[in-house]
Amino acid sequence: MLHELPLWQKSTRRKPLGSSKYYLFDVGVAGALQGRPFRAGTPEFGQALETLIFSELVAYRDYVCAQPLSYWRSTSGFEVDFLLGDHTAIEVKATRNVSRQDLKSLLALAEERSFRSLVCVCLEPQPRKLGAVSVLPCTESLDALWDGQFREAG
Repeated sequence: MLHELPLWQKSTRRKPLGSSKYYLFDVGVAGALQGRPFRAGTPEFGQALETLIFSELVAYRDYVCAQPLSYWRSTSGFEVDFLLGDHTAIEVKATRNVSRQDLKSLLALAEERSFRSLVCVCLEPQPRKLGAVSVLPCTESLDALWDGQFREAG
């Protein structure tokens, strides 16, 4: 019912900060018990989207790739939602218009030079590239995950 997401601590350029994060199997249960609505544009909606992506990543990890799943937070305030192994960094944004500002944490993590894939999962209608970051609609990001596009090169 509760999943732990450990902090990635292999950073060489920025000191990591924090401890594990925890996700309920279904954020909707907690929201319903607290009487919080999940409407687009609310923090709860963003948490629900992040939890959906987390659940898919856990299933993918458990059934397909056995890669560690973690997140990254630095002392300077950068945070990236999910790291699949040491090769794919994933940021989740519940927005229909991703800007460079939304990607600053992914780009800061890219300075580590370990991650071959930088992905922003969002609500935009079409996939696109914003510099080194692949901006993918939610459904297309899940298709890419299960099609093996986020596997470690080898």
